[in-house]
Amino acid sequence: MAKILIVDDERSIRNALKDILEYEQYEINLAEDAESALKLIEQNEYDLILSDIKMPKMDGLELMDEVKKQNPTQTFILITGHGDVDTAVSAIKQGAYDFIQKPLDLNRLLVTVKNALDKTNLIAETKILKTKVSKKYEMIGESASIKQVKEMIDKVAPTDARVLITGSNGTGKEVAARWIHEKSERAMGPFIEVNCAAIPSELIESELFGHEKGAFTSAHKQRKGKFEQAEGGTIFLDEIGDMSLPAQAKVLRALQENKISRVGSDKDINVNVRILAATNKDLKYEIENHRFREDLYHRLSVILIQIPALDERKEDIPLLAEYFLKVICQDSGIPVKKIDKDALNALQKRNWTGNIREFRNVIERMVILGGATITKKDVEMYA
Repeated sequence: MAKILIVDDERSIRNALKDILEYEQYEINLAEDAESALKLIEQNEYDLILSDIKMPKMDGLELMDEVKKQNPTQTFILITGHGDVDTAVSAIKQGAYDFIQKPLDLNRLLVTVKNALDKTNLIAETKILKTKVSKKYEMIGESASIKQVKEMIDKVAPTDARVLITGSNGTGKEVAARWIHEKSERAMGPFIEVNCAAIPSELIESELFGHEKGAFTSAHKQRKGKFEQAEGGTIFLDEIGDMSLPAQAKVLRALQENKISRVGSDKDINVNVRILAATNKDLKYEIENHRFREDLYHRLSVILIQIPALDERKEDIPLLAEYFLKVICQDSGIPVKKIDKDALNALQKRNWTGNIREFRNVIERMVILGGATITKKDVEMYA
């Protein structure tokens, strides 16, 4: 049941709204002024606040501003009795979902309330989803090398600086990219990942920049590319060292001018995206061998972050083991298993050429095939 707070200095309006909305099965609280409303908001969480604009002392706009300082996603509908379009437009610009005018139209009121609550539910679902995504991409470890990576991410994330993330396969380059996005001002925007190694060279331009209908044989309709899809957010060019030279030239233009053009079109499209890139290759070696553009390298590598191999931070293995045990057991719907000290020692002595990816697979294998407590014998059998 949705919980709604009604704020109005006219008792007749408060009670009328209460009767109407309670009939629709909403839970209603009442406040006669903004001060009373703030006290209630401190004690309760509301799916929607329905407030009059014209009130003594603090008006509805001031109330909304005050509440949104603490809870920017709080949904407001404001009521005006003066038919003041300018005030209503100002209210929406300041963050109100909508406004309704006195005398109240019952149908408009109910439709507006329903739509506003749908928006509240969507925001809540998005928060839950983002929390799940964030947990999936946690960066686990307390070693000096991983702490240095975390500190670097904290410094660079709030900026729009381009970042080149390097490291061996399986070290967690995507995790670092996700963290940078989640901690940035673009966190509410899209995070679009492109695996440059997995896309054939003849299709990479279409994938990145889109194409017009008829641009090539199979282009049956216009299609937006990854740069346009990432508008307002982040594009992550994974394994950029495998990108063809012609595609590199187009990416360079996008970086220089913040413009792209679809395949088959000469029209420029402005794009507002942050670019993160990653590679397991030595790009300076690739430059020497004419397989990677030096000018693109310098555009991408404003900030360089090197992700350490697991063999370089074996002191993190106990933390990683506990984390993956918990995640894998929860995902599988089984009680969380334990791991004994001898098993952890055995894991720390092993060489992890596949890094975190290999380590997770081994833990999952032992969860599936081992007992309630994972032992050294399990490590010897399944690692």
